[in-house]
Amino acid sequence: MAYWFNVDTRQVETDDSKSQGDHVMGPYDSHEAAASALETAKAKTDQWDAQDRAWEEGATED
Repeated sequence: MAYWFNVDTRQVETDDSKSQGDHVMGPYDSHEAAASALETAKAKTDQWDAQDRAWEEGATED
């Protein structure tokens, strides 16, 4: 079963109860992963921003 995070209601939904529209994130493999969707997205965005800054400054990751 897949899980989804509804950004409007801030609730985890399943395939059976998934809302329609663009306000859901997922799918996720577990309820816990869906519940932490916003934190996960922020962490990934912060990581990508740091990588972009490093690339723009000419740094490379080995």
